[in-house]
Amino acid sequence: MTTLKDARERRVRTGGVELCVAELGDAGQPTVVLVHGYPDSKEVWSEVAVRLADHFHVVLYDVRGHGRSTAPRPLRGGFTLEKLTDDFLAVVDAVSPDRPVHLVGHDWGSVQAWEFVTVGRTEGRIASFTSMSGPSLDHFGHWIKSRVRRPTPRRVGQLLGQGARSWYVYLLHTPVLPEMAWRGPLGSRWPSVLRRLEKVPAGDYPTSSLPSDAAHGAWLYRDNVRARLRSPRPDARAHAPVQLVTPLGDAFLSQRLYDELEQWAPRLTRRTLPAGHWIPRTRPDQLAAWIAEFATDVERGRQERQATGRYADRFGGQLVLVTGAGSGIGRATALAFAGCGARVVAVDRDGEAAARTAELARLTGAPGAWAETVDVSDEQAMEKLAERVAAEHGVVDVLVNNAGIGLSGSFFATTPDDWRKVLDVNLWGVIHGCRLFGRQMAERGQGGHIVNTASAAAYQPSRALPAYSTSKAAVLMLSECLRAELAGQDIGVTAVCPGIVNTGITSTATFAGVDAQEQQRRRQRATRLYGLRNYPPEKVAEAILRAVVRNEAVVAVTPEARGARLLTRWAPGALRALARVKPPV
Repeated sequence: MTTLKDARERRVRTGGVELCVAELGDAGQPTVVLVHGYPDSKEVWSEVAVRLADHFHVVLYDVRGHGRSTAPRPLRGGFTLEKLTDDFLAVVDAVSPDRPVHLVGHDWGSVQAWEFVTVGRTEGRIASFTSMSGPSLDHFGHWIKSRVRRPTPRRVGQLLGQGARSWYVYLLHTPVLPEMAWRGPLGSRWPSVLRRLEKVPAGDYPTSSLPSDAAHGAWLYRDNVRARLRSPRPDARAHAPVQLVTPLGDAFLSQRLYDELEQWAPRLTRRTLPAGHWIPRTRPDQLAAWIAEFATDVERGRQERQATGRYADRFGGQLVLVTGAGSGIGRATALAFAGCGARVVAVDRDGEAAARTAELARLTGAPGAWAETVDVSDEQAMEKLAERVAAEHGVVDVLVNNAGIGLSGSFFATTPDDWRKVLDVNLWGVIHGCRLFGRQMAERGQGGHIVNTASAAAYQPSRALPAYSTSKAAVLMLSECLRAELAGQDIGVTAVCPGIVNTGITSTATFAGVDAQEQQRRRQRATRLYGLRNYPPEKVAEAILRAVVRNEAVVAVTPEARGARLLTRWAPGALRALARVKPPV
């Protein structure tokens, strides 16, 4: 089995120091750069690195002042995040000059990696970032300020809790004592402390350089922590997809630190692990699998977007949720977003159909796709869905409320139960989606877009569709009202109004006032008529993507829908006359 001893080493000079860089695997494969934390050296990653080396070009380097890298002179001011960013860029320019790298950081490796992935000069050099056990100091600063400004009991408790966990940060700011402790008894006892408290397996980690590494690394805290917490950057937003791995048993960092992370990392994937702080040593198999999966998904999505994604730059890595995604317009829309590199949540009351859509989305290029079996008319089920999606995948960037059912029949033939069923799905399903996912978008404060599938029936009266048309007209007006309300929060709202589209809605539509045999006959006839029209749902999906990009308010799809829309403005009497015509079913 490959070990870190088999690695190829090189020296990289930058900013007055010389960094020791180790490489494993084929340099022609995508590059994964592993950045260690405090008081570690690159060897903390050895078990993860060898597991990745079969499929990736794996790069590890000792941070300045650690391991076999040299320390800056003087130490004070030599460990600023700006200088650490210079080091990172020097390393990636040496090991992957023509291709962005997948960045992984643990502890202080993650703290500095957050800097790398949020500053402008690294944009285009990082394909993805996996963070564990190390928050951005800028995000941490904003987290503290928000709780100081609005000190509710819960927020005060969070501040006090994290303050207690950060006891070691205060000690590291004291002069001389940390260096004396690490070069004395603490350095020699540290391996046994890790084994006892963190259950870190015995072996060749930590290395013999630990006392000097820890003494030098104290300046990571002294050079950065107080300055950044006092004045956090207001623009510290990640320009690459981020995977956050949170150890649930971390003794040093509260999970609450990441509560508002979506506003800083809009393309965020969350994972949790029942483990302590040093997961690169205690859970290397799980970490390597997650890092490989995330990097592979991003690579595949990037290649697919380069090949086919018309709106790849707009939707790459974003989270899109589509209801009614099991077939028809919903499935076509989910796949269209997947083809642009979006992560997709496919929701349908038919679980098998939703799962198939998610599978197709992954094959189409989605870096992640998940199926959810939910009836959109069920308020509690939708509330649980919104909580689950936010916890597992982040805040939705684009919501497509597409689920709907058909109902045909005259007003007096339509029963109260018929009305309730069609309104529960077609209207209340949209209300639930807008209320729950739209609220999350608004609270995140980073914008978003809501698409509600209405219908040309929303503005085209018909003697055969009073209940269906009413439900869709309500969706159209709801969309217009919501668009006005959310405009100031950069959340667009679009009502999509298709005409006759060849989907499966006719095969499940209800025809009121007829027996079962006649209902089946009408379904078959309507399906044949829609098939003869043969307007594909993929064209509606394309119109939806275009509408989101352009932030259009109302989009009539199909020629007849656009024609009816014109008649509502210029010849409403003609439209009312057409409404009196008996449909051919």
